[in-house]
Amino acid sequence: MNAPETFTKEQQAYLQGLVLGTDVARTIRQLPVLSGSLGSKELLSTVLQVGGKVGPSTSHLSAMHLEAQQRFEASGKQLVTEEKAKREKNGLGMWEEIGRRSASGEFPKGTDLFLTKFCGLFYVAPAQDSYMCRMRLPGGVLRAEQLRGVAELADDCAGGFVDVTTRANLQLREIPAGRAMDVLSGLRDLGIVTTGAGADNVRNVTCSTLSGIDSTELIETLPLAKELHYHILHKPELYGLPRKFNIAFDGGGQISCLAETNDVSWQAVRVEREVRSIPKGIYFLLGLGGITGHGDFARSTGVLAAPSECVPLCEAILRVFIRNGDRTDRKKARLKYLLDDWGFEKFLNEVEKEYKAPIRRVEPRDYVATENVDRWAHVDVHRQKQLDRCYVGVICPVGRLTSTQCRGLAAIAGTFGNGTLRLTVWQNIILPHIPTEDVPRVLEEISALGLEWERNSVRAGLVACTGSAGCKYAGADTKRNAQELATYLEDRIELDQPVNIHFTGCHHSCAQHAIGDIGLIATKVEWGDEVIDGYHILLGGRTGFDHAIATKVLESVPENGVPAAVERILRLYLEHRNGVESFADFSKTADWLSLLSEQRTGVMN
Repeated sequence: MNAPETFTKEQQAYLQGLVLGTDVARTIRQLPVLSGSLGSKELLSTVLQVGGKVGPSTSHLSAMHLEAQQRFEASGKQLVTEEKAKREKNGLGMWEEIGRRSASGEFPKGTDLFLTKFCGLFYVAPAQDSYMCRMRLPGGVLRAEQLRGVAELADDCAGGFVDVTTRANLQLREIPAGRAMDVLSGLRDLGIVTTGAGADNVRNVTCSTLSGIDSTELIETLPLAKELHYHILHKPELYGLPRKFNIAFDGGGQISCLAETNDVSWQAVRVEREVRSIPKGIYFLLGLGGITGHGDFARSTGVLAAPSECVPLCEAILRVFIRNGDRTDRKKARLKYLLDDWGFEKFLNEVEKEYKAPIRRVEPRDYVATENVDRWAHVDVHRQKQLDRCYVGVICPVGRLTSTQCRGLAAIAGTFGNGTLRLTVWQNIILPHIPTEDVPRVLEEISALGLEWERNSVRAGLVACTGSAGCKYAGADTKRNAQELATYLEDRIELDQPVNIHFTGCHHSCAQHAIGDIGLIATKVEWGDEVIDGYHILLGGRTGFDHAIATKVLESVPENGVPAAVERILRLYLEHRNGVESFADFSKTADWLSLLSEQRTGVMN
């Protein structure tokens, strides 16, 4: 059969896209292009002009992103708006534009709304006509003078308060357009960066809160969190991912950092004797694909890494994600969906190629994983492994502190501790290195700030996202509703076990409602002729080795019916549990739907 003399239009379009993608990469590498008869030279010129600066100053790894985009386009798919924005303008180069807008008192528009997030600034309209600024605090550790400085910025340039986030981080809110640059430069003066704190980037790297002071931990993880933080910070090619990306290191201590909820989780384990040519010692087990808002925890890969190998392996994982993550559907762009599409074996094979060395594969029998989590460890007074030193866990009401409280906590850390504070994923603060003899005075100082430190079954595990008061996506005022619930329950019910209650405002699940003992996700509820705020209620979520996603048991409960509904749930737990069984253990076997079937909940007052 004779070959056709010409290509069809579809074949020409496919080949043109293929050659175009190749030529973009070759041009970036300063190699001659291949285009000619297919007519892609003009298109290539257009792509390079739209893409901004391309030439000798562009790194080889920028080609990695462009090649990925072009591969999707060559297959006939459309890039999402955010991908086009990243190609047209460098998100890491927004500093000058932010400065100009700040000087003129303007907020960003169009795709600049997205690109400005590369600098940690979020324009949160219509919820508020203001910015939110998110920081990067690797491992959740900050110095007393930094918290004091953040408090000053909160008073001078923001809303007079500071939010502790579920990634052991800080946020400032209610920042006027004209003060954006004052906040960004002020944070840098304090040694705090915001680069990559939003948009499609690796977010704040978390680790075990008590790293270095916990007698039960297998290994300190704060050094690894900092190493990865700085590694990413100085590699521009590791920004602008297909979607945001979370990484955590768990050293096996008493306060969980919820590593299994991350895209990449590193769990410390012990190899007790040489096996598979692996010397005995402490290693990290790799988990991939955690995103509990989409119903998945990170799944074990059987990959074992020495501490020195974790950061290079993280980069290899990111490179595979950059090359292959979906850039045409934001809802399917997280790592979980690439793993679902490929399977773990194919993904790990690609990681091994990027890593350029064999990766260790082991079986569960080859290592020992220990779980030492104490669900009270993030509040109250606890001994450190250092002689005559304690730490105090302070409850921050649903993560919010006034600037005065921040200054007070900074003063306590500077006067009695070693001048540092630690944030937790439970939205509270740890004051470490307190001499034992000074603990009574420290507790008095904390109480004088209007803050609690004692174990409180509800408030110690109460987590809430920003809610509709400051987030356009939220369907209810989660922080207010959470506080109202805590006040309601304290007057009516006594608990002897901690109960985690998570309020989330939308499907983004920033407060991770799916892992709470009791999880609430906001929804709109039809009530007569009105549409009002309300929640779906889920029960039985849990973290750790025996993790589980919570199950929805009540739907569309009006917000003022939530306190009574939660009270009834807790009373059923107390009535039917076995001894002092925890809520999580009780929920493993409880038939909540049957228990609740006779109860009328969600009735408005």
